Amino acid sequence: MKRQADKGRQEVKEWKKREKVMLSTKDLVFKERPVKKLTERYVELYKIEEVISKNAVKLKLPASIKIHLVINISRIEKYKKLVRGKE
Repeated sequence: MKRQADKGRQEVKEWKKREKVMLSTKDLVFKERPVKKLTERYVELYKIEEVISKNAVKLKLPASIKIHLVINISRIEKYKKLVRGKE
């Protein structure tokens, strides 16, 4: 049974203080965007203020976002700078 359960598991990423991350919009509500289909998958760039555990980090969020500061790592993604090639 354990072998079957472990097939879908992944290694936990190591998070560091002051690392740049993007926040998932999966559970966030935007009043200016009534259609969820058109919203971005991730919003803005935030920094990790503190690493609470392997599964939780505390983000430095603005007061306009009304959510708890401690976020599960499944809701964040490492910031990747997009580079466009010459066309």
